[in-house]
Amino acid sequence: MQEVLKRYLDYLRAERGFSPYTVRNYTADLLGNKTGRYAMGFFQYLQEKNIKSLKNVDRHILRDYIGYLMEQNVSRRSISRKMSAIRSLYRYLLREGYIEENPVKLTTSPKLDRRLPECLSKEELDHLLSTPSPDTAQGIRDHAILELIYASGMRISEINSLNLGQINLNTGEIKVLGKGSKERMVLIGDMAIAALKKYLEIGRPRLVSLKGDRVALFINRFGRRLSQRTIQNMLGRYALKAGIDKHVYPHLLRHTFATHMLDGGADLRVVQELLGHASLGTTQVYTHVTQAQARKVYLAAHPMAKKVEPDAK
Repeated sequence: MQEVLKRYLDYLRAERGFSPYTVRNYTADLLGNKTGRYAMGFFQYLQEKNIKSLKNVDRHILRDYIGYLMEQNVSRRSISRKMSAIRSLYRYLLREGYIEENPVKLTTSPKLDRRLPECLSKEELDHLLSTPSPDTAQGIRDHAILELIYASGMRISEINSLNLGQINLNTGEIKVLGKGSKERMVLIGDMAIAALKKYLEIGRPRLVSLKGDRVALFINRFGRRLSQRTIQNMLGRYALKAGIDKHVYPHLLRHTFATHMLDGGADLRVVQELLGHASLGTTQVYTHVTQAQARKVYLAAHPMAKKVEPDAK
């Protein structure tokens, strides 16, 4: 099974163009955690049940595995993600002729509770964007990153992998290589353009090193490409400093971009294109957020929307 898994992961990298982060997540869901701190991965479960070949897995074993995960209080969202990894693996096995029937086809994941994506308010966003120091190279860089994520709705992997040649500040366009190596063009406004110009003229030259990365847009104090983890940690620090009482992470700024765009009257399909969503259904979740916001505004503003309290006696 280890050899099959290796070939499958190579297929995800080479043919599907999955990012290292996605491949790592698929690997973790299939192999599990060796320390035993978390529920067993799929391969660990098969080993525990003395199942030595993926050909011997049927829908009953898959349902038993889902039952085991639920007994371990694994969230439905995590179970759905693990089943997605297993489903992808078995599609590969069927395609390669390793199996004749796909047992996952008749196995359903637990139904997910629909959760609306959280986003920052305009006031919270203003506090966050004003937090980085305008006088240090790192502060100038960090402000440019925050402005760019909010202005474009880009994923952290897309921000992290940006090169100098992908950006056209004259037109406010950035060529992005998204999920599945799909190329798209994103747009940025005046605030993000100004922040990037300041970074390129003042911040980045102070960070450049002879042994550093010459093409990466965002670099660290050693001149090397900024990692995704560094960006995540940076954002968390600034949110804490800004006094934002929410878990703030890069994808939250992506949610905020989409929600604010729709609140401002943007067409859903335009937002889909800018976000790089393959399916319109993925983008439609943000319409529920704007409807919730509309209801909140309505209840606060309309004089007949609130219940009238009886006069105190």
